[in-house]
Amino acid sequence: MIEKTYQITEKLLNNGLKATQSLLELLNAEAVNLKQKADAEAISALAAHKKDLVAQLEQFTKQLGQVLATEQLVVSNDGIKTYLVKAKAAGINISESWNYWNHIVRLSQTCRTINEQNGASIALLSRHTQRSLQILRGKSPLTATYGPDGVTRNELFSHTLISV
Repeated sequence: MIEKTYQITEKLLNNGLKATQSLLELLNAEAVNLKQKADAEAISALAAHKKDLVAQLEQFTKQLGQVLATEQLVVSNDGIKTYLVKAKAAGINISESWNYWNHIVRLSQTCRTINEQNGASIALLSRHTQRSLQILRGKSPLTATYGPDGVTRNELFSHTLISV
C-alpha cells in the first residue's frame, strides 16, 4: 500500500515545507514590524496572512494524517519517521522526503520561537498602549508591587495628563 501513497506523501511534504518556509518569512517580517513599531494596519495585514498560512498548514496536517492512517500511523515526528522507514524497506528512495520532513521540523521549531517572541512583543505593546490610554483618560491604573515585608499590594498611580 505504501507504494501507492508515497508519491502523495512526497508532494505533501514538499508543499508543507514551502508553507512552513513562508510562515517563517512572515513571522520574521512581523518581528521587524513590531520592533519598528509599524502601524496597526501593517501588523493586522501580516496577522491575516499568517492566519491563511496556518490554515494551509492545518490542511497539510490533515491530508498527511489521512495518508499515514493507511499505514495505521498518526501525524507525529515518530509517525512520519516510521512511515519513511517503511517506505525505505519497500525499496523507495526516501532521501528527498526525509530532507523535507527534517526541514519542516527545524523550521517549525524556529517558527514557534519567533511566534512566542512576537506574542510577547505584542503583549508588551498592548500593555503600554493600555497604560497610556488610562493615563490620558485620567483613570488610575492599579499596579501590583512588593512592600518592604515582601507582600504583594496594589498601589494607585495618580499621574494623569488630563482630567475630564
